[in-house]
Amino acid sequence: MEQKNTVLIDGQVVEINGEKNILELTRKIGIDIPTFCYHSELSLYGACRMCVVEVEGRGIMASCSTPPTPGMKILTNSPRVQRVRRTVLELLLANHDRECTTCDRNGSCKLQDLSNRFGVKKIRFGERDVKLPLDHSSRSLVRDPNKCILCGDCVRMCSEVQGIGVLDFAGRGSQTVVAPAFNKNLAEVECVNCGQCAAVCPTGAIVVKDETDRAWAALNDPTKTVVVQVAPAVRVALGEEFGLPAGEIVTGKLVAALKRLGFDKVFDTSITADLTVIEETNEFIKRLQTGERLPQFTSCCPGWVKFAEHNGADFLNNLSSCRSPQQMFGSLVKKHWAKDLGKKPDEIFVVSIMPCTAKKYEAALSNMTTEGVADVDLVLTTQELARMIREAGLVFDQLDVESFDTPFGFTTGAGVIFGATGGVAEAVLRAAHEFVTGQPIEQVNFEAVRGFADRKEATVEIDGQEIKVAVVHGLGNAKKLLEEIREGKADYHIIEVMACPGGCIGGAGQPISPDRETKKQRAKGIYNADKLSQLRKAQDNPMVAKFYERWLKEPNSAEAHEALHTTYSNRGRITGEEIQLIAGEQPKVDIAVCVGTCCYLDGSYDTLQKLMKLTETEQVQDRINLHATFCLEQCEKGPVIKVDDEIINAVTPETVEKVFKEKILKKLAAAGE
Repeated sequence: MEQKNTVLIDGQVVEINGEKNILELTRKIGIDIPTFCYHSELSLYGACRMCVVEVEGRGIMASCSTPPTPGMKILTNSPRVQRVRRTVLELLLANHDRECTTCDRNGSCKLQDLSNRFGVKKIRFGERDVKLPLDHSSRSLVRDPNKCILCGDCVRMCSEVQGIGVLDFAGRGSQTVVAPAFNKNLAEVECVNCGQCAAVCPTGAIVVKDETDRAWAALNDPTKTVVVQVAPAVRVALGEEFGLPAGEIVTGKLVAALKRLGFDKVFDTSITADLTVIEETNEFIKRLQTGERLPQFTSCCPGWVKFAEHNGADFLNNLSSCRSPQQMFGSLVKKHWAKDLGKKPDEIFVVSIMPCTAKKYEAALSNMTTEGVADVDLVLTTQELARMIREAGLVFDQLDVESFDTPFGFTTGAGVIFGATGGVAEAVLRAAHEFVTGQPIEQVNFEAVRGFADRKEATVEIDGQEIKVAVVHGLGNAKKLLEEIREGKADYHIIEVMACPGGCIGGAGQPISPDRETKKQRAKGIYNADKLSQLRKAQDNPMVAKFYERWLKEPNSAEAHEALHTTYSNRGRITGEEIQLIAGEQPKVDIAVCVGTCCYLDGSYDTLQKLMKLTETEQVQDRINLHATFCLEQCEKGPVIKVDDEIINAVTPETVEKVFKEKILKKLAAAGE
């Protein structure tokens, strides 16, 4: 080993082998430097300063943002480093709501963990004297700015990985907060409820909304038959909450726990995933034959669907009309199974155990009802179920294995692999060949659509026709794909989109995990469950065949559409009042600048700022009305402004002066000003 390619860390010679920063080098040799704002899948930020080290000749430096250079002498635990880290912790705690015992993240809070690790028992600085209001508006999340440490993880996750940009820093100095634009609530902006912000938040500033009290109330209500469905991804993650390895299949113990909690029937969402495969595949074949509404996008992920409704109105007709497996299950239970029991829809309480926070939002949609009653009454995440199990005093790893109940308990491997990115596409491919050719498919594994690449592609020949398949996970990747399709740079027949990185196994409702390796182990567990299944194709599920025979007649029938399909709407306009910025005494021109997410990301805020300066320069403030609005329904053409009734697209900070002169000043002149 040559000295010129090494550094000295705490007296140990360490070779530089492609590491981007000192932090990576230290972790390579088993030194755990604490961090808050560092996340391996996000850009470097270097704001929290918890990861500081001492570099000879250069002093205290952030290890996450400092690249290693040969010859460096680094100390990771010197007295100066210890002093800085403890001071940082004290400052964070002084500005942090310290009601730890009642916090949802109690026991899984990074700030709490590091305070214990560094023995912070006394805080020399005063507490924050003003409490900021909590945001409970979202169906899925709770935002508590009093617990925010301004690490920016949620901001970067929402913008860089998800491509949405709902959250950002606002204010200055001690008044800085992380919030949606103009301090709107999450329910008033284009948040898709994916919860990935909560998944990376190191404290309790953004958490999954806890609804376990509603579950206990339903279980203790003698007038209700309480049934529960369990999503595929839960079975390979729940065990982590009880010390079991990631990816271990705990289906039998999971079922046993639910029965001990008091659920009348325990069912498997995988069976309606099988049903989704049959409906979606038949829908795809019809489109393929007619050449219409291609590519067909999957529709089982509510985060992706809401994203498309906000940002892809031109693609809404391309989405499969199939409901998600969760909603198919709820619909069948309330519309059909309830009648078999001689019960009304409101006498059955349907609970879902999901890895996904967006499922909470989806269940509350007004079109997901039967006789005015929600098809799914309550959605609990894997995290919430774990709390209930612990609260009930159940020793999870000592529970006997039990089986799902009938009729919604018999599933195939095709339904199970829905839990991992690429699973829906693979399950559809397993069915499409047989539906088109009438011949059973021999090879059911489609390795090309598996794995964690940002985009996976496969070309499959079915009856002499090449079918091009794409799979993306993470909405930022979906956004790039939509743009390529619009530009004619991408051409596919069927596209699977999952909002969360890794698919459902990486849902924000799963046990909190900071690394991709955990997700890979969960995916491995999903495919192991598929491999161990007696049946691996959705069309082979005998119970699904009975559903068609008894309730649905045939795939894509009128009966099937009523129970299993849905419609979508353009959600371009965000709720909330417009924000008046300039109100002239004698207004002659009305100007609206869109600051909705799409336009905001395209630079509309800078456009707005420059426009306000122009009005001051030209001294026309008393002759115009200027306000910010949250959507002008031109999401792919931003930044967008509206001058009276005229919509003007692509008004950038560079072009706004020209628009101001040609559109606004001329209108004022024509009005006699």
